[in-house]
Amino acid sequence: MTYLQAVILGLVQGLAEFLPISSSGHLALLENFFDIKEDNMLFFTVLLHFGTLIAVFVVFWKDIWELLQELVLTIKDLIGRKGLRLNERPVRKLGVMIIVSCIPTAIIGFVFGDLFESFYSKPIVIAIMLIITAFLLIAAETWGGGNRTVENLNYRNSIFIGIVQGLAIIPGISRSGSTLFASLLCKLDRDFAVKFVFLISIPTILGSLILELPDGIREGLHGEPVGPVIVGVLVAFLSGLFAVKVMLKVVSNKKLKYFSYYLFAVAAAVIIYTIVK
Repeated sequence: MTYLQAVILGLVQGLAEFLPISSSGHLALLENFFDIKEDNMLFFTVLLHFGTLIAVFVVFWKDIWELLQELVLTIKDLIGRKGLRLNERPVRKLGVMIIVSCIPTAIIGFVFGDLFESFYSKPIVIAIMLIITAFLLIAAETWGGGNRTVENLNYRNSIFIGIVQGLAIIPGISRSGSTLFASLLCKLDRDFAVKFVFLISIPTILGSLILELPDGIREGLHGEPVGPVIVGVLVAFLSGLFAVKVMLKVVSNKKLKYFSYYLFAVAAAVIIYTIVK
């Protein structure tokens, strides 16, 4: 892997992880384009995910710290038999809803993970999924959005958002785009919706890291130079940081549809390239 390839892969991972364009789909397409063996990419991909995870922590560190503090207080209340008291403590309710959302995501990943992983080598399937993501973004802007915040969020909404997030394991289905679609369809306030989407991404990305790390360590870098790997991870972190901040503005300003135009163009290019190849 060259420095240029590492920079491109890191840039794509950082931007596409949080912009609604599917990082998994783009990385799979780039692997096919660069003819990079998947085994050689596994540990590098794990490190790229780590870079983007740190980006979320940097942007939302205040919210994360509040959630961690509330977790300690929740344990104390449960030990003292005071109950969860979700209606009294919005931060606690947010934490519970994040956990609830991640449960169906984890189940879908365990049950269908191998099937979804088989799509990584099928550019046509990825192109179709990119088109589906594009339509989800258009639908989110057309019918989605409301004024509901954490006080109005319920278990049914969280489970629905979690199911949609689980389907985003399919390469080409954007995790941020699909969960934003689900959140806005539940009539969540736009600012709260995008924050909720990014917060539920933390356990999702972290879980993926934990599951992939053992295999990644076993596979190692296959003799790949360390320099490009470090550069790629740094680029993933910085571009992820940029992408998160962009998304906070894009969702508030109702600009999601512009990403759908990009997705249509990429999907069309992939289909044409596959036919001509």
